[in-house]
Amino acid sequence: MLKLSQLALATMLGATTSTANASDIDAMQAQLNLLQQQMQQLQQQLAAEKAKQAKVNQQLEEQNITIAKQAENNTEAAQSGVKFGGAIRTNYSHTSYSDGNKNRGGDFDFDIFRLNVSGEVGGVLIGGEIRFFDYMTAIKSAWAGYQFADDWQVQAGITKVPFGNDPYNSHNYFFSTNYYIGLEDDHDLGVIFKRQVADNWQLDLGFFKNDELGGVDGYVEDRSHRYSYDIVGSRPVDEGIYAQPTKELGEYNTFTGRYAYYFDHGEGMTTEVGLSALAGGLHDGQDRAGSYNAWALHLNSTINKWNIQLQHGEYDYNLDETNRIAVGSYAFYDSIAASATTSTFNVAYSVPVQWGPVSNLQFYNDYGMIYNKSDESANTWMNVTGVSVAAGGLFTYFDLVHARNQPFVGGSSAGDSDETERRFNINIGYYF
Repeated sequence: MLKLSQLALATMLGATTSTANASDIDAMQAQLNLLQQQMQQLQQQLAAEKAKQAKVNQQLEEQNITIAKQAENNTEAAQSGVKFGGAIRTNYSHTSYSDGNKNRGGDFDFDIFRLNVSGEVGGVLIGGEIRFFDYMTAIKSAWAGYQFADDWQVQAGITKVPFGNDPYNSHNYFFSTNYYIGLEDDHDLGVIFKRQVADNWQLDLGFFKNDELGGVDGYVEDRSHRYSYDIVGSRPVDEGIYAQPTKELGEYNTFTGRYAYYFDHGEGMTTEVGLSALAGGLHDGQDRAGSYNAWALHLNSTINKWNIQLQHGEYDYNLDETNRIAVGSYAFYDSIAASATTSTFNVAYSVPVQWGPVSNLQFYNDYGMIYNKSDESANTWMNVTGVSVAAGGLFTYFDLVHARNQPFVGGSSAGDSDETERRFNINIGYYF
C-alpha cells in the first residue's frame, strides 16, 4: 500500500510540474506575439515617418528650384534694361607756348559734359556716347549689337575701329601721338564682329562704310566737329596747315582686323601680343581718289602693379602728287604727313591706397614719336609724365607734357619747330 501511495504521489507531482511548464510556455508565447505586434507597429510608424520625410524633402527641393528660378529671373531682369551715365569735366592748363596763359598763371576752363547709354533691350545690346563742348557737340559712338554665340558679338553703327592696344594705347589725358593721326580710339560708321577672349586669343573684324559724319558728302555744317581724327581733305603745298581744305576727301569702304593672343605668367600677370591692320579707299565726292592703309604690332603686359605698352607701325595715304593730308577734329583743322612711321612706349605703376575717398593712384610715363614722314617735316614726339587719382566718382589727371610738333602742345603734326614745348595740365572729372 505504501508503494502504491508513493507511486500515486509521484504521478500527481509529475502531472503538476508538466502543467506548470505548459503554462510558462504559453505565457512566453503570448509575450512573443505581443512583441511581434509591437515590432510591426514600430515598422509601420517608421515607414510612415520615412514617407512623410520624403514628402517634406520633395517640397523643400521644389521650393529651392522655385527660389533658384526666381533668382535667375531677377538676375536676368536686373541685367536687362538701359543704364545711363556720363561725366562733367573741367581743365586747368599752364603752357610755355602762350604768353597770355603764362601771364595769367594758367587758365581754368570747362572741358565737357557727356552722356553715356548702355544695356540690353529684348536681347539687343546698345551703346552710345554724346559729348557737349562749349564750341561743338559730337557723337562719339552709337551702336546696336547682338550676342549671336557664346564668344561672338556683332555691333553696327558708330563703333570703335579695332586697331592697336585696346582700349587705349596710353594712360594719360592726352592719349598718344597715334590719336592725332586717327589710329587710337577712332570711331566710324560700320559693322564689327568681335570674338571675346577664349582659348587665350581674341579677334575683331570690321567693315566701315565711312567716317562717323557720313563721309566726304555727309550732311553736316562743319566736318571738323567730331571726336575722332579723320581725313577731311588733301593739302596742296601752298595751303596752310590749319586751313579748311579746299580739296575735300573722305575715307570709305575700310576693312579692319585686330588679332591678339594672351600669355598667362601666373596670378596677376598677363601679356597680350597682337597685330592690327586696316585698308580702305579715299573719295573726293565724285570719284575714287586713292587708298590708304595702316598696320601695327602691339604689346600690353600687366605684371602685378606694373603695366607696359609697346606699339610700332606705319600708315600710308596713297594720293597722286600729295604728301600732306588735312585732318579734322575738336572744331579745328590740322595736317599730317601722307605717310609715316609711329612708335610708342608707355609704362605705368598702380598703387591702391586708402586716403579718405582716394582709392588708387597710377603713376605713368607715356612716350610717342611719329617719324619718317613723307612731307619731310620734322619729327613729332610727346612725353607725358603724370599721375591719375581715383576718388569715388572723381577721376583726376595730373600731367606734365613735353612735346615737339604736337597738337594741343603748341604745334602741329606737320610742323617744323625745333622748340620743345611744355604744358602742365590738370583734368578733373566727375563720372556718374
